[in-house]
Amino acid sequence: MADQEIRSPEKERQILDGAATAFAQGGYEGASMSHIAAMAGVSKGTLYNYFAGKKDLFAAFVHRECTQRLMLMFEEVDESASAEATLLWIGRRIVDMLVSESGLLIYRMVVAETRKFPELAEAFYDAGPRRALHRMAELIDRQTASGQLAVPDAAFAAEQLFALMQARVVVKLRMGLAAEFPEDELDRVVREGVGLFLRGYAPIGGG
Repeated sequence: MADQEIRSPEKERQILDGAATAFAQGGYEGASMSHIAAMAGVSKGTLYNYFAGKKDLFAAFVHRECTQRLMLMFEEVDESASAEATLLWIGRRIVDMLVSESGLLIYRMVVAETRKFPELAEAFYDAGPRRALHRMAELIDRQTASGQLAVPDAAFAAEQLFALMQARVVVKLRMGLAAEFPEDELDRVVREGVGLFLRGYAPIGGG
């Protein structure tokens, strides 16, 4: 009971901020719990009071980062707007999430460590892609029900849309083949991708 009473959201946030720094410096395997505690400015005892081990800490770090991005992506969606306007708005936020420093960091860590630690991939997929695809499929279903789209399989269509948002820029950034892309190029990826999606799922007769 005493352990529970001394826990606080502020301290947990401090620990996760420290974990973000440690993971950025050494990757998953290179970030020891001692290093994470040092980066967070807490003792190892405090660190273990909040997280049973590094796997739990990584899962919490990924969940926090993904939740923040999902809120930006979906919470301010204006579904009274046209399907095109809504998808353009969300599409740009998908791209921003994928090319963000934290997005690239998490992806690279998961890919680098997944053979040794397959649970990292599971934690990442559950916290980020699975939740985002589910929310996107729900939105596509509503747009289909309103007659703006004609989508027989919303879950598959959501995956297609996310794939379209990764054209040209995301792979190069993830592989370190480019440091950044100009805003107009990111806008083009979204605009062309959404346009292709809408043409593919347009209601018969242009409804």
